[in-house]
Amino acid sequence: MDTGVSQASDARRVVLSARGITKVYRMGEVDVHALRGVDFELAEGEFIVLLGASGSGKSTLLNIIGGLDVPTSGQVSYLDHDLTHANERGLTAYRREHVGFVFQFYNLIPSLTARENVALVTDIAKHPMRPEEALERVGLGARLDHFPSQLSGGEQQRVALARAIAKRPALLLCDEPTGALDAKTGRLVLEAIARVNQDLGTTTAVITHNVPIAQMADRVVTLMDGRVASERRNAQKRAPSEVEW
Repeated sequence: MDTGVSQASDARRVVLSARGITKVYRMGEVDVHALRGVDFELAEGEFIVLLGASGSGKSTLLNIIGGLDVPTSGQVSYLDHDLTHANERGLTAYRREHVGFVFQFYNLIPSLTARENVALVTDIAKHPMRPEEALERVGLGARLDHFPSQLSGGEQQRVALARAIAKRPALLLCDEPTGALDAKTGRLVLEAIARVNQDLGTTTAVITHNVPIAQMADRVVTLMDGRVASERRNAQKRAPSEVEW
């Protein structure tokens, strides 16, 4: 059942709003409908988990609200900025100034240390935190000068998270951040993401197909066949250490 407009908390300001979002890709002679009229909101400081099978439209929606893609129809707004009609320069500025991304694969530069990988972002951000502080926040204060090849998969993902939060983004968007990790290592990454949400107040959206992770969320949105199939709010969200895997 499509629940319509996402119900963000009344006590929190809506920072991002998407209305009637569709996305159609042309694949040869076939039109692929990735999103079919999705309404979605993100409220300030909340933690949302997006669930759904492969092909349900989760990543497409995340890419659109993150300014990496544009909808075929519908409207996306960040505060009072209309992203739907923004040009590439405007979308680049939006991504640079307001959005941090964490993907399944870490995309670290092998020849740079953890500190130097994070500094790539802090060098271009307006009011960044120091790379050392960002790495400390994700539990890697002792690994500043290690290269990616000297780090475990979970540590590399936490470097990627430190890089994402170092520019102090308003939105943190995570696409299957634990998808390449085992459960124990993935829990460490989720703990770091939850800590960023709690300590910095960063509005956070996490895509996953791992249903137990939804226990961490303020709100859980499930997509199916390009539509919002269901939405619920957790009466009491759990810390990653309490999640029943």
